Amino acid sequence: MPATVHRRKSAPAALRLGRVGRLGQFVVMGTVAALILIAGVWASWGTAQHVMLSKGREQGTMTVSVCQDGVCTGSYRPVSVGSTARGRVVLDQSVGVVEGDTYTVVVKPGSRDVVRSGPAGFLYAWVPLGGALLLASVVVAGGLGLTRTGWALAGSGLALVTAAWVAL
Repeated sequence: MPATVHRRKSAPAALRLGRVGRLGQFVVMGTVAALILIAGVWASWGTAQHVMLSKGREQGTMTVSVCQDGVCTGSYRPVSVGSTARGRVVLDQSVGVVEGDTYTVVVKPGSRDVVRSGPAGFLYAWVPLGGALLLASVVVAGGLGLTRTGWALAGSGLALVTAAWVAL
């Protein structure tokens, strides 16, 4: 009878790495999730700062006259003290902007650019963060194994994006 060689099967990679590997995975995936969320806040803050910190800024209404090439232009009528009327201001065109309608806006300091204010403007400004929450939820649930936290992030992101869509 021939001699048989019994070879021991090696353990899967996840078991071989042990605690050090799991810690490394946690650190890397945690860093990726954090960077996604930071990027979402960063992308949102450019517009959100004007909406959230509007005290002392020029506030008024804009009547949209023309929308083309991704921007809408129209006249600006001041509401706040110290604000001046303008014949032409520029608003980035979003899904909810319709020619002929009037919107409450805040003027970006030192420019003719305006951003929508009020609840619709606030929610619209934070849409990039909502998308980042949705993306980070996949990393948190899959890469970190924190399923409940992933679902919470996904629910928050979906709620934010949906609320902005409804408000616009």
